[in-house]
Amino acid sequence: MSKTPTPAKAAATTTAATATTPEPIESLRPPAEIVYARELAALAANDTEARPRGWRLSPRAVRTFIAGASKPLEHEWQGQRVETSIERKYFGDDTLIERCVITLAGNRGLLLVGEPGTAKTMLSELLSAAISGDSTNTVQGTAGTTEDQIKYSWNYALLLAEGPSERALVPAPLHVGMRGGILTRFEEITRCPPEIQDTLVSILSDKVLLVPELDGEARVVLARPGFNVIATANLRDRGVHEMSSALKRRFNFETVQPIGDLALEVKLVMEQTERLLAEAGAPITMDRDIVELLVTTFHELREGTTSDGKKLERPSTSLSTAEAVSVGFAAGLDAYYYGERRLTGDRVVRHLSGAVIKDNADDLKRLRHYFDTVVQQRGREYGEPWQGYYHARKWLD
Repeated sequence: MSKTPTPAKAAATTTAATATTPEPIESLRPPAEIVYARELAALAANDTEARPRGWRLSPRAVRTFIAGASKPLEHEWQGQRVETSIERKYFGDDTLIERCVITLAGNRGLLLVGEPGTAKTMLSELLSAAISGDSTNTVQGTAGTTEDQIKYSWNYALLLAEGPSERALVPAPLHVGMRGGILTRFEEITRCPPEIQDTLVSILSDKVLLVPELDGEARVVLARPGFNVIATANLRDRGVHEMSSALKRRFNFETVQPIGDLALEVKLVMEQTERLLAEAGAPITMDRDIVELLVTTFHELREGTTSDGKKLERPSTSLSTAEAVSVGFAAGLDAYYYGERRLTGDRVVRHLSGAVIKDNADDLKRLRHYFDTVVQQRGREYGEPWQGYYHARKWLD
């Protein structure tokens, strides 16, 4: 973490236009196995390690896919011999990645828990893309999630015309995962009622799904090698629908922590914001100093203390790294369409309140107090860019 709150003046200025522009993909948000198809192909071509049954890559290669490689890999790609760099995608504890991979290799369910915005969903998606080659086999848990959205449902026209049959059965993610030997992702599992959560108990124990309406072999779905469940849960949802002890025993819990290193968080937010702006066709000049203002604000309010030890009242909302990227992206688009195509502190402040104020109006007071004390003082002591950042406080009124 920086010893002083002043952003490094010598930091290099980059532009989204000169950054590596991703290949155009006709989708608002393509899944990881499409975005990183070339990296996955490079890892598969160079993977000589042992693989668990049903896995596309070895545990070592899965870790490399998520944590990155020190040197490019040589392989065939679209008929040519190329070198591909494996970039780091998860900025956190590498040991956590290894524990997650080993849990899945041991056929235990994996439950990723943590504060909102700590990249639990992203980690779940990356693991699924590397292990199964498919990260889209997903249940999105809500208060309205039903059992047939998890296991299977029916084509009722065929059901009425022919009765229960395999042709009339409509497989849901658990059925698809077990039949295909791929991972099933269960997002926000604690948002579901307990009786829906507990549909997983017997499946995680016996790896068997019964379809009592059918006869013969179709009645029993046996999980193929490679099947498992990765679930996620927010700590702020604790107590909404507490998991049963039986279900907890069938998962290994791994806590995903927020990024504690300010410099690392600045790097991540800058890279992700540049990537999103490039994909949106909105190239602007990105100054690291301005990104550091944004990240420092989020980091200090989230921690409840400044870099020099001053105590702050934390907002009730989660000021995660993902939220910082969202603000940076919105400020960048603002600068592109309405400004001079350069990220400034003024553009950042215009979009801060939308990220901070979610449920509690008092959070705006806490943000204003941060500007009136911390930001104002730093503007006096260090000048720009803190001074301009404070002058943009008017957008918080």
